[in-house]
Amino acid sequence: MSTPFVVPAPSSPSGGNTFDARIAEALGRIGRPVRLVEVPGAWPRPGTGAEADLARVLEGVPDGAVVLLDGLVSCGVPETVLPHARRLRLVVLVHLPLADEWGLPAGEAADLDARERAVLAAAAATVATSAWAARRVGRHHGLEGVGCVAPGTDPAPLAAGTDGARRLLCVASVTPRKGHDLLLEALSRLEGLSWECVCVGPGDGEHADRVRSRAEGLGVRMAGPLTGADLDAAYSTADLVVLPSRAETFGMVVTEALARGVPVAAFGVGGVPEALGLAPDGSLPGILVEPVGAGPLSQALRRWCTDPGLRGRLRASARLRRPELAGWGRSAQAMAAVLDGAARP
Repeated sequence: MSTPFVVPAPSSPSGGNTFDARIAEALGRIGRPVRLVEVPGAWPRPGTGAEADLARVLEGVPDGAVVLLDGLVSCGVPETVLPHARRLRLVVLVHLPLADEWGLPAGEAADLDARERAVLAAAAATVATSAWAARRVGRHHGLEGVGCVAPGTDPAPLAAGTDGARRLLCVASVTPRKGHDLLLEALSRLEGLSWECVCVGPGDGEHADRVRSRAEGLGVRMAGPLTGADLDAAYSTADLVVLPSRAETFGMVVTEALARGVPVAAFGVGGVPEALGLAPDGSLPGILVEPVGAGPLSQALRRWCTDPGLRGRLRASARLRRPELAGWGRSAQAMAAVLDGAARP
C-alpha cells in the first residue's frame, strides 16, 4: 500500500519540487511506494479554497496511516493540519523553514514561524534535507530526532565547458534569497576581465524585474526556467557554477554541478558546505565565499578569472568529488527509515 505524499502543485521548476518528485520515484524503486498528491495554492498562504482541498485530502486518509507532507504545503496552515494529527502519523519534510525566506516583514516571519512550530510539534516525525538543516530545525523549534534525507544526485557526463574559465552559470529561482543582485554587483566589479554569465531559473514580480534590468545592462543572459535536455545543455557549457544564495538548506545545484565535474563558487551558508564536501584527497571542489555581500564574491570570481592554477586545482578536485556523490537510492533508504519509524506508535 502506498503512502500519500502531499505536495504543492508545481508552478515552475524548483529544488523542492525536484526533490519531491525524485524521492517519490526512488521510494517506489526500493519497494516503499508513495503516492504524490498535488494541492494547488499559493503556499504557505494559500487561501481558503486551497486549505479546503488540503483538508479533503487528509480526511480521505484512513486512521493510523502515515502521511508524508511537504512543509511548504503544511507548515503554514496548522488550523487545517492539526485536527488530523492525532488520528494520522504525520511526517513533515522541511525544505526551508518558512521564516527563512529572505525579505519577509518581521511580523509575517514571526507568524509563519509560530505556525510551523505548531505543526512540527504535532507531527510524528520531522525530516530536513541536510544535517545542518536538521540541527537547525531541531534547535529552533525544540524538537528531538529531526531526520536528515539529503538529496541524491544523478550521474551526468563531464561538462565540456568553454575555455576553462569564461562561462559562469547560475541556476536558481530569481528571488531575494537566491542573491542574484549580489551576483550582478560582483560581476560589475570585474573590470577588464573576460567572462560570460547565464542565469537559469524562473522569476516574477518586482524583484525579478529589477534583476533582469540590471542583468541586461551587464550583458548577463537571463535564460528563464530550463529543464531536461535544455538544463543539461546549460551545465555542459559551464566552466564555473555560481550560487550566491543568502540562505540555503542544502543546494542541489552544487551537487548537480559536481556531478559534471564543474567547480562551484558559493556563499558558505547553511548546508552549502555540506553539499560541496571534500574530494577524497581532502581538497575543496570549489570556493566558499564569506556571506557578507558582493565584495568577497567579486574577489573570488576575479581569482577564478585570473588564476589558471586555481582553476586547474578546482576542476581536478570537482572530478575527484564526482564519484563520491550519493544517488537517490540512498536518499530513498533514509526516507523509508523515517516513514517506517513514524508508523510505529
